[in-house]
Amino acid sequence: MISFATGNPALAAVVAALWVALLLYGASAVWWLLEATVLARGGRVEPDEVEWGYDDVQVRILTIDAEEVVQATVNAVPQALDDVRVIAEKPIDVEGADVHVVPEEFECDATNKGRAVEWARRVVPCDREYVLYLDEDTIMAGFEGLPDADVVQFTEKPLYTGSRVAYLSEIFRVGYQYEQFAFHKLRYPLYAWGGGVAVRHSLEQSITWDVATITEDTNFIWRAADQLGVSFAVLDVRFRNQAPPSLRAMAKQRRRWISGTRADGHLLPLRYRPVYYTRVIAWSLSPLVPLLVFASLIFPGTAPGMEWYRTASLALFGILFVYTLVGAAAYDKHPLTWPIYLLLTPVAFLAHSAGALWGIVSPVTTFEVTEKVTPDAVERVHESMEPGTVTDHDGSKRLMRESDEEFTFDVFDD
Repeated sequence: MISFATGNPALAAVVAALWVALLLYGASAVWWLLEATVLARGGRVEPDEVEWGYDDVQVRILTIDAEEVVQATVNAVPQALDDVRVIAEKPIDVEGADVHVVPEEFECDATNKGRAVEWARRVVPCDREYVLYLDEDTIMAGFEGLPDADVVQFTEKPLYTGSRVAYLSEIFRVGYQYEQFAFHKLRYPLYAWGGGVAVRHSLEQSITWDVATITEDTNFIWRAADQLGVSFAVLDVRFRNQAPPSLRAMAKQRRRWISGTRADGHLLPLRYRPVYYTRVIAWSLSPLVPLLVFASLIFPGTAPGMEWYRTASLALFGILFVYTLVGAAAYDKHPLTWPIYLLLTPVAFLAHSAGALWGIVSPVTTFEVTEKVTPDAVERVHESMEPGTVTDHDGSKRLMRESDEEFTFDVFDD
């Protein structure tokens, strides 16, 4: 090894960089496997494993002014949930919910969406045990109540909205997010999805949302874990939300996610940061994994240990396909279609990581709402959906199995 390095310093530097990249991504992959196979045991809460009923929940839907999208979200709230509030930035007309408009003159430390949530915390009355937060496009499905935990995270299953590549990337992401079932074992859950999360009202009042951040959901959980400690549960009911309608919208969404969590990383204790930052690097540099495999084919016999490197890089490349497989299973895709999704994995993870890499190179500091399409537009692009499938859905029932969809795989039709 020493003789190789002294005799080929330039090549040795390249090989060293390849090993560093491999080790970083490998550490992230090993951690995910540990979460998915060991820590996730006992972390999945089934829909009927609940202790708090409809009378214990207030629903708050956050929007700027997407009236038609919000109306479908309100319609999907089970009828037995009788305390439904829409927190809007501008006046809108929505049936079936009380609309509260954030005053322009309201000021606090929180910004953007966090500002609206903080205003609602201070002003909107609540006598329920939990506040269930939904995004403007979150369609409730299979809701029967809540388990007894300080924070209850709902699983998601984004709907196809017109961009096939974005939809494929969401299947890949949902597979990776299987790790959330392990978060009940961690003092600091590594992230949260604010489009479907229930927070104990007393905890919300104690912690508040009044901080400047563009990822208020994860920021809140990290501060709560630090100040009080929280119990965290994942309720596996698969709320439906919208996949980004374009690659640009998806890239901007991922850019915001990674920028916000990077900016808030100081909230984590030192023991969590190696795991956390390794994951950030691995996400943004996922496209390097195939290059690592290619490099192992270029350098065999020219540097010590490259045969081991080839084996390890191929294994890591295989992990990417595991994420897709888990995502396809979560989506209820028919097993006969799994080979197609596996074949398209490179397209999915390349698109998924583009926004993350953008956020690493050029972080964003402002919140930008991901573009949404109207419910009838969602129904039009799903050949198996009858008119009214989304707009008239009752959130106590499941919203269509993905395996029943007629989905074509012209992935470049964006």
